[in-house]
Amino acid sequence: MLFIASQLLGQWSIAALHATVMWPANAVLLAAVLQLRRDKAMGVMVGCVLINLASNIIRGDILLFAVTNVALNLLQVGIAALLARRLCGAALDMRRPLRLFRFAVGAAVPAVAVTTLLAGLIAVIAGRPPLESLGFRMRHLFDMELLAMMIVTPTLLLVARNHRFRKDALASRSEFVILMSLVAVAALWAFGQNQAPILFIIFPPLILLAFRLSPPWTAGAVILVSVIGAGATVTGHGPVILTRLAFDPALEGVPAVMRQMNVLHLFLLTVVITALPITALSTERRRLVARLNVRTEAALAALKRAEQADAAKSRFLAMMSHEMRTPLTGITGYADLLSRHPELDAEGRRQVEAVHQCGEAMLRLIEDLLEVSNGCSALDLKPEDLSTLIDEAVGPAREWAAVRGLNFAVGFAPGTEGLVLTDGRRLRQILHHLGSNAVKFTGKGGVRIGVERVGDRLRFAINDTGCGMTEEVLAGIFSLFEQADATTSRAHEGAGVGLALAKNHIDRLGGTVTVESTPHRGTTFTVEIPAKAVAAAAAPAVETPPLEARRMRVLVVDDHPANRDLLRIMLQAVDCETAEACDGREAVEAVRTGDFDLVLMDIRMPVMDGVAATRAIRALEGPAAGTAILAVTAEAMPEDVARCLSAGMDAHVAKPVTQARLYAAMDQAMDAAEHRIDDVRAA
Repeated sequence: MLFIASQLLGQWSIAALHATVMWPANAVLLAAVLQLRRDKAMGVMVGCVLINLASNIIRGDILLFAVTNVALNLLQVGIAALLARRLCGAALDMRRPLRLFRFAVGAAVPAVAVTTLLAGLIAVIAGRPPLESLGFRMRHLFDMELLAMMIVTPTLLLVARNHRFRKDALASRSEFVILMSLVAVAALWAFGQNQAPILFIIFPPLILLAFRLSPPWTAGAVILVSVIGAGATVTGHGPVILTRLAFDPALEGVPAVMRQMNVLHLFLLTVVITALPITALSTERRRLVARLNVRTEAALAALKRAEQADAAKSRFLAMMSHEMRTPLTGITGYADLLSRHPELDAEGRRQVEAVHQCGEAMLRLIEDLLEVSNGCSALDLKPEDLSTLIDEAVGPAREWAAVRGLNFAVGFAPGTEGLVLTDGRRLRQILHHLGSNAVKFTGKGGVRIGVERVGDRLRFAINDTGCGMTEEVLAGIFSLFEQADATTSRAHEGAGVGLALAKNHIDRLGGTVTVESTPHRGTTFTVEIPAKAVAAAAAPAVETPPLEARRMRVLVVDDHPANRDLLRIMLQAVDCETAEACDGREAVEAVRTGDFDLVLMDIRMPVMDGVAATRAIRALEGPAAGTAILAVTAEAMPEDVARCLSAGMDAHVAKPVTQARLYAAMDQAMDAAEHRIDDVRAA
C-alpha cells in the first residue's frame, strides 16, 4: 500500500507540478525486503515490480523505457539490500548510530550512484534529455532517491521494530504531543512565508524531540518536516523559493522550482543526519544506563549474597570448630591422662598413644583448615624467643621422625639465638608444616633444619633426604589441596593444605620461599622472613611475698560433663581444689559467694554464655571482681580470642587441652590477672 501511494504521489507531482522532491517508492520496497522473511519479501518484490511497470505504462512511457525504469529500480533495491545485509548485519538495528552511518554511506549512496549513472548512460544512448541539462537531471535524480532512502527506509525499519522502543522514550504522552506540535509549528512557520530564510528555526524543537522521544517518533517528525517542506516548495512557498538562480542557457527549459530543489534536498539531508543520530545516541545511552543499573543491582545483590555466604561460612566454621573440638577434648585429654597412668602396660600405653596421636592429627587438620579460611588476619608482631619457638614448632615432626627411625636435627648459626620481632603464631605454623612435610616424604636418612641470620632477616633451610620432586610436581606444590601423589594408592596421608598455608604465612610476613629438589635424592625449602633481633629487657627485682599455705581453688565452668570431669582430673593432679558450674549464671553466683583463685570458663553455654558471665563477674563488688579467668573453649578463631580478652578474661586456651597446655595457660592467666590488679591499684 505504501508502494502504491508512493507511485501515485510521484505521478501526481510530475503531472500537476512538473517537479518531484523525492521518489520514496524504492525506499519503501527496500524496507520491505530488509524487514520481511525471504519468501514474503520475494512476493512483495514481484508485486511491486508489476505495479511499477503498470504505472509507467499508464503514464505513457514506451514499453522499452518502462521496462528499463523498472529494472533500474529493482537493481537499486537489490544492491542496497545486499550491501545493507553485508555491512549492517541481519538484525539491521537502526537504533545504533554506527549502523545507521554504515547503511547511509555503505549501502544507500553506492546503490543510488550506480543506478543514476546507468540511467544517465541510457539517456545518452537514447538521446533524451538534451545533453546540456543531463548533468543537472542526474544530480537531481541522485539527490531525491538518496534522500528518500535516508529518510523513508530507516523510518519504516524503526516503526516495524517499535516494540523495542516502548521503554526508551522519556517523554510523557502530553510532552509527546507538545514536542510534535512544536516541530510542526516551526516547520509551518519556516515554510509558510517567503520573506526570510529561517529554516534554522526548525532545529531547536527537532533536537529536543530527538533527545526526549524514541527513534520511530523522531523519524516520524523528520517525515513530517519533509512533507511540509516539500509541499510548500513545490507549490511556490517557503524560503527555498528565495534562492537566486544564475542564468544558465542549458537549463532554460528546466522549471525554476526544479533547480531550487537542491537547496531543499540539502536542508532535508541536514535534518536527517542531525535528528536520527541524536535520537539513536540518546536511546543507546538510556539503554546503556538502564543496563548499567540492572547490572549494578545484580552486582549489589551478588555482593550481598557473597557477604551473607561469607558470614554463613564464618558461622559454619566457628560451629564446626566448636563441635569437633569438644569431643576431641575428651579423646586427647583422656588419652593424655591414660598415657601417664603408672599401671598401664607397654601394649596398653602403645594403644593409648595411638589414640592420642590420631586425636592430635585430627586437631591439626581442623586448625589448618580454619587457618586457610581465615588467612588474612592482621600480623601480631612481638618479641619471641627463637629457640623456644622452633622447638615448639618442630616438636611433632621430631617425635614423628623418631617413630620412623629418622634423624632430625636443628642447627643454629652464630648470632641467631635470642629474641626476634615476629608473628610467633605464623612462624610456628611455617616451620611446623615444612618440618612435618619433610618427615612425611622421607623414608630413610633424615631431616635437618638450619637457621642463620642475614641482616634483619632470618633464613631457614629445611633439608630432607626423601623422594624429591619433579618439575611438574614443583609447579603446584603451594596450591591449596594439591598433593604430589593424589591417586587412590598414594603412600602419604594429608589434605594438601600444609604447604599452601605455609606459603600464605610467608607472604603475609613479607618473606620468600624457594624450593630445590632432585628426584630420589631429596628436597630443600629455603625460607627468608624479616625478623629483627630484639634485646632482652632486664627484669625488675620484685620481692616475692610468702605464699599462703593453702591449695589453689579453681572453678570449672562447662556445660559438658565429660569436659568438667577431664579438667577436674587434670587439676587434681597438681593438687588443686575444684568446684564445678554448668553455665554462666551458676559461675557468677559461685564467684560471688566463694573464694576462687582461678575460673576456667567455657564460652558456648546455655542460660548465660562465658562472655556475659565474665562481664558479670567483673561488675561484682569486692575482691571477687578481680578473680583470674581463663577461657577454656572450643571457640578458637582469632576473633573469638579477641572477644574473650575484650570481655575481661585474662588468657585463652583452645580445646582440646593437654595437661601441659592447661598448666601453661593457667600460669599465663594468673600472671595477667596479677598485672591487671596492679594496674588498677596504681590508677
